[in-house]
Amino acid sequence: MLTEMLRNNITPDVDTYIMLIDMYCKEGKVGKARDIFVHMIERGFVPNIVNYSALLDGYCLCGQMDEAEKLMDLMVENGCKPHVVTYNSLINGYCKSKRINRALGLLQEMHCNGLAPNVITYTTLIDALGKVNQLKLAHQFFKEMEAHGLRPNIITWNSLLHGMCKNGQIDEAITTMKQMESTGMVPNIITFNILMDGFCEANRLREAVDIFTSLPAKCLQPNVFSYNIIVKGYCKEGLLDEATKLVKEMEDNGCSPDECTYNTIIKGYLYGKDVSKALEIVSTMRIKGFVADAHTASLFLSFITDHAVSDSDKALLRKYLEI
Repeated sequence: MLTEMLRNNITPDVDTYIMLIDMYCKEGKVGKARDIFVHMIERGFVPNIVNYSALLDGYCLCGQMDEAEKLMDLMVENGCKPHVVTYNSLINGYCKSKRINRALGLLQEMHCNGLAPNVITYTTLIDALGKVNQLKLAHQFFKEMEAHGLRPNIITWNSLLHGMCKNGQIDEAITTMKQMESTGMVPNIITFNILMDGFCEANRLREAVDIFTSLPAKCLQPNVFSYNIIVKGYCKEGLLDEATKLVKEMEDNGCSPDECTYNTIIKGYLYGKDVSKALEIVSTMRIKGFVADAHTASLFLSFITDHAVSDSDKALLRKYLEI
């Protein structure tokens, strides 16, 4: 795009460079974004905080944290003082890279530089801490942000709930959701998906199904993730007829099953030793343009040598696997 502009004698301004850098970063083309940044400097433009932050965020989104840190150092050397957005990008990058201690170090650095963390800062950390089983610290940050006058948004609440459910604290998560509602925050479909998944993981399918069936009364439409959670729950309990009915209901309600849906129910039938039914669904899945994932494929292969599988089913498998 930049080459075309220059070819047509159109001189980009700072806003154009910012737009191009941001566009390439969001597309994951951080190398091209870096080239635009360098070209901008070569044309005599002095990068500002927005230029630096756009490229730095691109590095963080791609997990190139060393490059992000180098850019941060260059930014400071050139007299650009990092702001909250800059730190949020770095903290998010380190959290996604599972380098939580570095992210916590940056939070401390923010305080030392007189910058107040915002809702995004805290939400990012709460989400990351829940995923690495550091719930105590996640709760601490949740209370800290409220103490600083910051109101948790639905993403913050959902991040906390997800961490609790992931760590088996499903009953505590229900209490926390009620606390959330008491503040006037309305649960969304993601909230209920988190709780349904938590109940299924805790082998409490009935309660997950109760939430699922209550969604229309809450004016919420189940999405593909909602259906997949319950389909997986049914398969886990060996309730394959119910899982199949739900997939049909899903389609009837205008929610198209995805690759995860099909792979989940195929694995359910394989664990139930119903090879012919599993292969029947594979055929449907292929018509829809989806393929078996690595786990499903390995299950099929393992059945070839499974003594509990009949010769007729093994013949079907060999035909499917073309071996």
